Amino acid sequence: MTFGFASSAATSLTNAASSASRLRMLEPAEWAAAGIPLLRNPREVVSGLHSRHRPTPATAVVAVLDHEERLTASASFARRSAPVDGWEFRNALLAHLRRVIPHDLRRRTPVRTAVLLYCREGDERWTEEDGAWMWGLRDACTLHGLRCGAYITLTRGGWQVLGEGRGGRRPSSTSPPGDLSDPSGGEPPELRTASGAPEALRRTAAR
Repeated sequence: MTFGFASSAATSLTNAASSASRLRMLEPAEWAAAGIPLLRNPREVVSGLHSRHRPTPATAVVAVLDHEERLTASASFARRSAPVDGWEFRNALLAHLRRVIPHDLRRRTPVRTAVLLYCREGDERWTEEDGAWMWGLRDACTLHGLRCGAYITLTRGGWQVLGEGRGGRRPSSTSPPGDLSDPSGGEPPELRTASGAPEALRRTAAR
């Protein structure tokens, strides 16, 4: 009886934890409906962070931008090999934000925006891991007095701003970092839309 009860209780706790973890993630439709501000020049931001932090798969780069999309602070860290959980991701993001920039909780309205670039395996399609990072970024921004900005994935196929349908082939998780002093990146500008058609975009270095 005792062993049976303990096993049942452990199973219930595991199921409850799994259900809670699934609640701590955002679906693409929820993210798109959240009013996340669009980046004016997403490739500039992506290329600047890629050149500065040189992320490899399972690396997150959180960056804070001012009202003119200039880089104010950034930090990169490797994701721990643990179950996907937005609460854990939120805590990791918040810890690194606190190390690199003071909070803005005294302001009535956020003036700085936090964006997250996550380098991972796979393609540009949304995963539950992406949903957990979205939840974590939104919550970390609230707790640090920041505006929640874009969530960007970096894969072998290139970069993708989830929820916007904007992306490009370079940089990718396998491309060499560009030169921060070269605003053009030495390549023709491109932007992948939801339909995959290329459009113009510039790249510049972030501070």
